[in-house]
Amino acid sequence: MKSLTLPLLIAALALGGCGRLADSRLNPANWGGGRAAPASLEPEGGYVAREQLPLVPQLLGAEWQPLNEGRLLVVRGFAPRKGYHSAALVTTRLQPGSRLAPDADGILRLRFIAVPPAEGDPAALPAAPATDTITVALPFSTIQLNRLRAVEITGADRVLTLSR
Repeated sequence: MKSLTLPLLIAALALGGCGRLADSRLNPANWGGGRAAPASLEPEGGYVAREQLPLVPQLLGAEWQPLNEGRLLVVRGFAPRKGYHSAALVTTRLQPGSRLAPDADGILRLRFIAVPPAEGDPAALPAAPATDTITVALPFSTIQLNRLRAVEITGADRVLTLSR
């Protein structure tokens, strides 16, 4: 044991004098030579937060559908052009994770959002109201429903309110 102590002490002092280990040639991450860093996967315009996405242009309706342990909120909307995607119901007030807590008055306020097609996209043809509706659904457990008095859904053209 005594014969191993001196070499370990010398090695520790030698490595400590090399500066930061991240910059050292002893670090395996630096063994690649002059490789360039990988290109970023971030889109050119950056990421858009869900809270900044535009509202669906027209709300058609909302309804509750029964589930085994709660209800399903189904909301339908319409956009004048085809190509809207990633539709969702998001809370107006930021909440952690996927939490759906109502405001102090017992009303859960939601925004009906969707990503519009790119400007000048030739595939964004005029939409037909009979076939090109945008539908989203959000499940609510019985426990979540007990805390709610009503749900308020905001679109670009109007606000719908459903009591539980």
